[in-house]
Formats: sequence, structure tokens, C-alpha cells
Amino acid sequence: MYADNKIRRNTIRDITKLKNDRPVVSLTAYTAPMATALDPHVDFLLVGDSLAMVLYGMESTIGVSLDTMIEHTKAVMRGSQKALVILDMPFGSFEQSKEQAFQNASRALRETGCAAVKLEGGIAMADTIKFLVERNIPVMAHIGLRPQAVHVMGGYRTQGKNQEERGQMIEDAYAIQKAGAFSVVLEGVAEPLAVEITEKLDIITIGIGASADCDGQILVVEDMLGYFPSNAKFVKRYAEVGQTIDSAIKQYSDDVKARIFPGNEHTYALKPKS
Repeated sequence: MYADNKIRRNTIRDITKLKNDRPVVSLTAYTAPMATALDPHVDFLLVGDSLAMVLYGMESTIGVSLDTMIEHTKAVMRGSQKALVILDMPFGSFEQSKEQAFQNASRALRETGCAAVKLEGGIAMADTIKFLVERNIPVMAHIGLRPQAVHVMGGYRTQGKNQEERGQMIEDAYAIQKAGAFSVVLEGVAEPLAVEITEKLDIITIGIGASADCDGQILVVEDMLGYFPSNAKFVKRYAEVGQTIDSAIKQYSDDVKARIFPGNEHTYALKPKS
């Protein structure tokens, strides 16, 4: 018998057990090559609806379809072996009814093989989360700054700075925990409030623009690698890949114009006659 060297993929239980142990590491991924690069270093990968802007040049996340999210999640599943993979439910795919949410979320899990879905919303989505979890669909919730609701929230601004927002967000957090979500993303949340929610909840909190004291962190990988200019305060740029790409393409352009590329080492000669 040959030994089975297949890498075991992380489960939701693996992720939830990390609370009060060590921080959960996560990043977004939209393609197989990026998933392969990130896989050894993260606990889970989120196929975020942020791909609408990052890959497709849209102005917000609202325009991306479920079909598109499913195809990118398939690619991330093919490119990864270890990381848990979560699909971000896009705008319009879950808000109409619990039944709509189940139909679309079950399709997403069935067609991609991913482990869970993420959806935005607090108390308003608690019944939907409960409906999904009771039907064996694991859910990661998302409160605070919700990009799909940016128009009604008055833009991309920090949440939980005043007492009214603080109270609402704590209610949201408790509601989604009671509904059965295994984790919650806290995006753009005032730091003291993110700490308070993390301490109060039994489920995993994942911060983005929140607090280092959250149970884990996530960033859009293209932001932290410096693919694009960014003025978001919460993004730490670990590389400047955009500058590297620009320099490389300029060199290529210059070489082509000067007929330096392709050189002899890049072309094929005729075989000599025997």
C-alpha cells in the first residue's frame, strides 16, 4: 500500500478551535495561481465579492453575480489544498427570502466544493442565517462597514464611533451568534468596539480595519501586496508589486522597440541538414 500524502484541508472546527489559542490568518483569493501561493500560509481563503473592483474594474461590489463568484471559487478550490475556502454571497443573492438564500448558498457549496458562505448583515439577516445553518450550510457573517450597503450607509466610513452605532452593532453581533454563524467579519469598526465584541462573543471574529485583538485578520491580498494605489488606513503594504510590474513592462516595451527582445536565446534555429 502506498502512503496517502494528500494534504488535509482545514475544517470549520479547525478554525473555531483557534479562538483563545492563536490568531486566525486569512486573505482573499480569486484565482488558482494566487490560491496556490497563499495556501501554505493561511487558515482560510475568502473568495470575496471585492473581486468586482479588483479584477473587473467595477466601482463597487454590487455588480458581481453569483455565477461569477462560483467560477472564481472553483478556481480557488483547484489552486488550494490546505486552506478552508469561503464564498462571499454577492448582492441580491440572499436578501429576498430565506428560501432564496438557501437555494443560492446550497448551489454555491454544491458546485464549488467550498466549506461555507459569507453574507453581510446583522439582526436583519439573523433568521436567514438560522435557516441556512439548520439546513447544513455553514455561515460566516459580516457586520460593521458593509460594502454591499455602502449607498445606504453614507459611504465607506468607520462604524461604531458613537453610542447609537455601538449599541446596534453589539445587538447585531449577539443576533448572528445566536442564529448559528460560526464566525463574523468586523469591517471598519472602531477599535474599542471591535475588542469588546471579540471579548463578548464565543464565535471567531475576523478583523479588517478593526483591531489586532480580533480573533483573526483578513485583507484583500492585492491591497497588501501593493498591486494598486491605496489610501485605506487599515492596509499595511507588505510589498509594492504594482511598481515591480510597471518596471518590468516598461523594460519589455523598451526591449521590443529596440529589437533587443527576442534575442538569439529566445528564438529557434533551423536544424542543420544531415
